[in-house]
Amino acid sequence: MSTVDQPPPQSHLPTGEAYLAMQESDQFQDLKRTLRRFVFPVSAFFLAWYAIYVLLGAFAHDFMATKVWGNINLGLILGLLQFVTTFVITGLYVRFANRELDPKAEAIRDQMESEVSA
Repeated sequence: MSTVDQPPPQSHLPTGEAYLAMQESDQFQDLKRTLRRFVFPVSAFFLAWYAIYVLLGAFAHDFMATKVWGNINLGLILGLLQFVTTFVITGLYVRFANRELDPKAEAIRDQMESEVSA
């Protein structure tokens, strides 16, 4: 095994107490708040959108069977939009994480690593 594949020595890792202390810090709490600010509303939106699609499929057969073009009906279009929504949300999350979460997480990691090496 090369030195690149080996994990760092235990003396260079933060202790359990250091992790617990960081979880209580304002910096970590801000990171969690930032994540929740995105995840909760987007999850609620997607679950509501999916529930509406399922309910329409179960109780609004005539509406979902409305032909739009040839054999393509509203049910098929709304079903495909579920996939589109998933990809859009994923893209938005990646952009949000790169811009908002990653810098905060990196600052926390750097702080913990500097405390261990000190």
